Amino acid sequence: MPPKSAVLHKPYFFYGHRKPTQHRPTVQGGLFSNRQTINPNHPTPKNSPSSSANFELQKWDPDGNLGLKSEKDSSHEFFSLAQRLSPIGRYIVDSFRKHKSWGPPLVADLNRLRRVTPKLVAEVLKHPNIDPRISSKFFHWAGKQKGYRHDFSCYNAFAYGLNWVNHFRAADQVPELMHMQGKPPSEKQFEILIRMHSDANRGLRVYYVYEKMKKFGVKPRVFLYNRIMDALVKTNHLDLAMSVYDDFKKDGLVEDSMTFMILIKGLCRLGRMDEVFELLGRMRENLCKPDVFAYTAMVKILVAERNLDGCSKVWEEMQRDAVEPDVIAYSTFINGLCKINQVEKGYALFNEMKQKNYLIDRAIYGSLIESFVANGKVGLACDLLKDLMDSGYRADLAIYNSLIEGFCNAKLIDRAYKLFQITVQEDLQPDFTTVRPILVSYAESKRMDEICKLLEELRRLSYCIRDDLSKFFTFMVEKDDRIMIALEVFEHLKEKDYCGVPIYNILMEALYKNGEVNKSLTLFSELRDSYYEPDSSTYSNAVQCFVEVGDVQEACNCYNRIKEMSLIPSVAAYRSLVKGLCKIGQIDPAMMLIRDCLGNVASGPIEFKYILTIIHVCKTNDAEKVMKVLDEMLEEGYSPDNVVYCAVISGMCKHGTIEEARNFFANMRKRKHLTEADLVVYDEVLIDHMKKKTADLVLSGLKFFGLESKLKAKGSTLLAG
Repeated sequence: MPPKSAVLHKPYFFYGHRKPTQHRPTVQGGLFSNRQTINPNHPTPKNSPSSSANFELQKWDPDGNLGLKSEKDSSHEFFSLAQRLSPIGRYIVDSFRKHKSWGPPLVADLNRLRRVTPKLVAEVLKHPNIDPRISSKFFHWAGKQKGYRHDFSCYNAFAYGLNWVNHFRAADQVPELMHMQGKPPSEKQFEILIRMHSDANRGLRVYYVYEKMKKFGVKPRVFLYNRIMDALVKTNHLDLAMSVYDDFKKDGLVEDSMTFMILIKGLCRLGRMDEVFELLGRMRENLCKPDVFAYTAMVKILVAERNLDGCSKVWEEMQRDAVEPDVIAYSTFINGLCKINQVEKGYALFNEMKQKNYLIDRAIYGSLIESFVANGKVGLACDLLKDLMDSGYRADLAIYNSLIEGFCNAKLIDRAYKLFQITVQEDLQPDFTTVRPILVSYAESKRMDEICKLLEELRRLSYCIRDDLSKFFTFMVEKDDRIMIALEVFEHLKEKDYCGVPIYNILMEALYKNGEVNKSLTLFSELRDSYYEPDSSTYSNAVQCFVEVGDVQEACNCYNRIKEMSLIPSVAAYRSLVKGLCKIGQIDPAMMLIRDCLGNVASGPIEFKYILTIIHVCKTNDAEKVMKVLDEMLEEGYSPDNVVYCAVISGMCKHGTIEEARNFFANMRKRKHLTEADLVVYDEVLIDHMKKKTADLVLSGLKFFGLESKLKAKGSTLLAG
């Protein structure tokens, strides 16, 4: 039997789960934890005077009467964020969560604690998602404790918390607060602010903090100077960075390689190469000669800025320093040369790499092949492809796509088709970009059967033929000289059932824009008679075509058909139909159509908005104010047309007088926006529209007073007589 001293004590409250009894329910957890009792029979009385006096922190339960039972989700989120807090820190943060604002109830919760330490204050202030107003009040409340003084960690946490909730301007005032409370800020406090602004790309705020550092007499170290200049360079404030560099030299500090490279990269981005080489000379004097990584960084920036001359000078400077460029430097320079169409120089560097037995990346091959194809040198591109395969690489789909396009441009369609078959055999999953040049070449050479054969092959490969054909016809109609070719291809593919509503819409729109309105309407009639169902784009194109041929009634029928489908016409259809209605004198329906467009389209036409403004200004019955709106339209580049003049007629007949409308048209005649014949025509339209509006008002009055039946009886008597 083991000795009595070796017998383990039974687990109790401090070491684990205690044995439940009749008087002690099971408790999960330890001291100050989120423990939950199974059968709590002792609820804390609400608003009891003794509850505050007898409060025991050990019995605190955030989900109990002190918590928020109605906010289970917020409680769960609170505990997930508060896992790393100390128990008392969790209690304080939970009080913030409950009360949501600073006031006597929150202060009463805090007063239950004997005192808080600076470590606890820093811990609470670092907790995320705290209202900055509460954290500020808590910070000042803690500072009022007897014998308490904030330490640096409290101020740093306060700044972190303010920045966390995007109150970085308030965080910038922490050094002044420290100075007022007898705690002069050190370089560390400014470094925190600079790092926060630098990470958020707030270059001007970094410079603001730097100026504040000088005001407090704090001199940054070389590391912090570099951080300041780097933030200013990255946010395109190079002049400010150079002024900081002047202060750097005045302080007697010695530059390191990082200091030079920060400024050199900023100067390279702006193309100030003379200053770049001056700094490179200082680097050599300071025994920190730039290495291959520094030169590669400069080349990369200059290539991105398309500064070929500067890039070549930097490359020569690297050779002068006897710095051997590595593969990354070569790759960066060659890719940049290919992007700016200097493929010959890139190819020379490629041969230089081969002489040095460097391992050439496949990306270099791809850039050179693409550039050679763009310059029409397909033979050299094929030689590079052979060299690529001899080097043990496998060409990717982008390289094959470039070569296929090159062969098609060189009228070598059969070779392009063979390359396409190779992509299929190597399981590279060719896409529409791969087959588009072949389809275009077949179409231009009238090889319709070859197009059908290629489409059938794509169908066997489980490609979505209709989507690819829509892309093909969209590409074909981008050039006016290929629209009729696309129509011929469509007529041939239609027999093979390779057609659909999207293709009809593409061709209708292209034919309308090319002036072939009748052919576009022929396609519309053909589509409407087929088993396909036209969509809103089809009817929108038809609206424009019918208005163009002068059949406004049929255009209105197409518009109504779109509305029956609960769809919205295109903006172009709205514009066309409004012009058509105004042309035949249907002014009121045109104005209603404008309101319908602006109500249904998110970004409606600007000219429609001006038209409604004109109608609204007509309520003043002042032609001069209407002219001001027209002047604003002219400044924006919108010239007045028939719709604008009809809007003036509509507004003046409804809200103004004929005299003011005539004054408006007279002013337009003086400004030579209207001819004498136009002035006569619009005067007749004005009179006719005013008669119509007057008749409508009379009829409305008769209906209102119930005299319409008598008018009809009188009219029938006159007819009988």
